[in-house]
Amino acid sequence: MADAGAFLTNDSRRRQLKDRVARFSVIAGGISVLLTLVLIFFYLLYVIVPVFSPARITSLQSFTVPLSGTQAVRLNEQNTYAFHFSSDGQVSLVSLAHAAHPDTRKHISVMDHPVSFAAALPHENVYVYGNETGGVSVIKPLIRQGGLSVSYPLDQAYIQLDPERQPLDRLAVSVRNETATLIGLTRDQRLVALTYHRSHGLNPGNDAWQEQRVTMPEIPDAVTEMIATPDGRTLYVLAGRQVLAIDLQSLQARIRLRQDVGPEDAAPVAMTALSGANSLLITGADGRVTQWFEVVKDGQRQLVSARTFDAEGGAFNRLVPEYYRKGFFALQDDGLLKVFFTSDNLAPVLSQSLFSQVPDQMVVSSRADRLLAITGEQWQLFRVDNPYPEVSVSSLWQKVWYEGYPEPDYVWQSTSASDEAEPKLSLMPIVFGTLKAAFYALCFAIPLALAGAVYTAYFMSTKMRRVVKPTVEIMEALPTVILGFLAGIWLAPIVENHLIGIVLSLVFLPLAMMGVGLGWAMLPGGWHRRIPTGMHILLLMPVSVLAVYLCFSLSPWIEQAFFAGDIRSYLTNVWGIGYDQRNALVVGIAMGFAVIPTIFTIAEDAIYSVPSHLSHGSLALGGTPWQTLTRVVLLTASPGIFSAVMMGLGRAVGETMIVLMATGNTPLMDWNVLEGLRTLSATIAIEMPESEVGSAHYRVLFLAAFVLFVFTFFFNTLAEIVRQRLREKYKSL
Repeated sequence: MADAGAFLTNDSRRRQLKDRVARFSVIAGGISVLLTLVLIFFYLLYVIVPVFSPARITSLQSFTVPLSGTQAVRLNEQNTYAFHFSSDGQVSLVSLAHAAHPDTRKHISVMDHPVSFAAALPHENVYVYGNETGGVSVIKPLIRQGGLSVSYPLDQAYIQLDPERQPLDRLAVSVRNETATLIGLTRDQRLVALTYHRSHGLNPGNDAWQEQRVTMPEIPDAVTEMIATPDGRTLYVLAGRQVLAIDLQSLQARIRLRQDVGPEDAAPVAMTALSGANSLLITGADGRVTQWFEVVKDGQRQLVSARTFDAEGGAFNRLVPEYYRKGFFALQDDGLLKVFFTSDNLAPVLSQSLFSQVPDQMVVSSRADRLLAITGEQWQLFRVDNPYPEVSVSSLWQKVWYEGYPEPDYVWQSTSASDEAEPKLSLMPIVFGTLKAAFYALCFAIPLALAGAVYTAYFMSTKMRRVVKPTVEIMEALPTVILGFLAGIWLAPIVENHLIGIVLSLVFLPLAMMGVGLGWAMLPGGWHRRIPTGMHILLLMPVSVLAVYLCFSLSPWIEQAFFAGDIRSYLTNVWGIGYDQRNALVVGIAMGFAVIPTIFTIAEDAIYSVPSHLSHGSLALGGTPWQTLTRVVLLTASPGIFSAVMMGLGRAVGETMIVLMATGNTPLMDWNVLEGLRTLSATIAIEMPESEVGSAHYRVLFLAAFVLFVFTFFFNTLAEIVRQRLREKYKSL
């Protein structure tokens, strides 16, 4: 006995040690999981928070530059030099590397006694001087080997723009790649224009500009401003209270659009183009700025007013647009500087009082990280910290009126072929697509999974259950990339070619099953005993296959008889319902198959775990099997069933590969089951490898991941709360 006691004592100590080690291992594992989730959460915030940081402007240096008659100033990309264009036709290079003693000794005289000056859009870096005899010099300043150089983009140092040799009061220029446009307004209010197209010779060095003179229409009112678009196809003219859009695509220019942009008693005072010249900023006599751009409405192009920016306590004195982004700096008469971005719904990104005296010139660098203000010979340089103006709460979650769109809308378009394209980073379309995909997947999965779980756990024979349950569970191990591939390559064409058959199957397959059940119930009792209990599903298999076969066989006949032989064209042309081959119906079927094992397994376990004495007691009291199922078993298993559905929802929301390969990835906000969609997870998978690290696009993708994380956390938390309440409610059973 003593030996046995010692043995048990030693064994107990050994077991206690093992239990202690196991307990600490489980605790450490749980803490590690929680710590990992917390770290993920905070890393997402670490990447996201900077995108919402406020803009700032700080003074860097002030210095005196002995240059006067400033027409324009341009900073180079590194912000180390400034090109100064004077009213006497001289271009100077100012070194900003040594602010205390800026180098201004480099000068080039471009034209003697100019009377007009104009600059192309900032990113083109092209400038033009005009003289008293109708001639112009088109120049592009450069820095070569630390010195100032001037090139002539049109390969001519001097161009006779007006054949009648009248003074040029206003100019407009655009030079880009293969085309160029040069327009002037003469002293006698005539428009003169030259267009250029580069012709390519047999040898690379033989390329030359081909010049064509364009006959311009007469302008009835005095011209205030002229802006040429970068493609050289359109000239916008502010004349009186009208904006005229002049088409320059032929040798006989025509006014293709007229639009009143001001009240009858007060004509606008200035017009400025945003990056790309797709939007015009028109300053009214009241000091307010209105954004106008062209849209197509009712089959015609119109110039519409999208938004108006108000100057609080003053009037806007000067507007300076950014080079590439759709933002601009607005200076008020009282020295208050505001920075606006057009997708931020009128709220200024920055509002700061910088100047006691309104400067003569204000310049923004190409990267919009420097601001240079010039008053006489006094120069002030400021640092601008505004890296993500295109991202705000309103641009992410509210409708925004983008350039070229007929009305405000939710749009996700993160990239474009043009550097001047307006970024559209609304999360609403991809959040909507995520919920839409999950909704249609659950519409397909929940009925099948729960019905299968109920039958397997409550009606199916034990022998068949041992085969069916593991088979369904193995489905969950199938890689979703395989399901996505099959859905996009195999299932989508089947749905497209047999759409009517799919719809008929959704209707007649349940009816066929109900008919089999009704017929089985009407058979004599002797027939019932011929099939073992729990094996009735074998009767449904051939009937289901036959019903689907008949639906697909009838599909071409019905399509030919009622839909003119093409259901897709009929839906589009007659009912106005769009159809995409990779649509929400395909996603619902494919992702439904991926979600079914999750819902089935958890729900089946919950139903099978209901104590048998509850079922036996209900049957003993005279309840039918159906009454016992609906009033006892399902109520008792309801916490587990609800958890199964919520787990399936979380699985559908986070799915990536199926929606990536089977949806077409079109960020639309439409519940139409026959159109595509785009989800959060698919957007992250597609665009994250191509996004620039640290850019607004990159950080918004992390925000999308954070939203997906919050969705999953919300659904899981809701599932646990409801499950606990259901357990408390039915624990008495």
